[in-house]
Amino acid sequence: MTGRHLILVGLPGVGKSTVGALVAAELGRPFVDLDAVVVRRMGMPVERIFGEFGESRFRELEREAMAEQLHAGPSVLAPGGGWAAQPGNFEGARAEALFIWLTAAPEAAHRRAEQGVVRPLLAGDDGPERMAALLAERSSFYARADVTVRNDRDDPAVAAAEIVAWVRRGGFA
Repeated sequence: MTGRHLILVGLPGVGKSTVGALVAAELGRPFVDLDAVVVRRMGMPVERIFGEFGESRFRELEREAMAEQLHAGPSVLAPGGGWAAQPGNFEGARAEALFIWLTAAPEAAHRRAEQGVVRPLLAGDDGPERMAALLAERSSFYARADVTVRNDRDDPAVAAAEIVAWVRRGGFA
């Protein structure tokens, strides 16, 4: 298989896993959710990893999982929302990957994030405000992506189709 990895970055709840799986299926590549890799290795949910070992240990495990994936054949990767904001992560993957910033309004991302697994950095009653704060903190990192794709719609297939078209137009597939 030729091509580079595709790494979807963005806030929790923007649809990185959902859209990423659709993109991978269309391109005939494996899809890897890095949170799921870390959860499997540790045998506990992300919330418990954060609680027992702290965010820094989680980020270390996430960095290790990404490094392993980058040495495998081209795939579509969805790291956690904070991965791109960690020092050195973007630069370390740049030679092996293209980056897609999947974005949505903070309110939409929060609404979706509430429906999924517990996200430790969004716990509490101020979820929408916290999501907006995370966007403010991380947007300069996400903006380093090769392309930005909005996923405000209720149909993730629309965002996936846009990404697949971009990949094919650029000859990256």
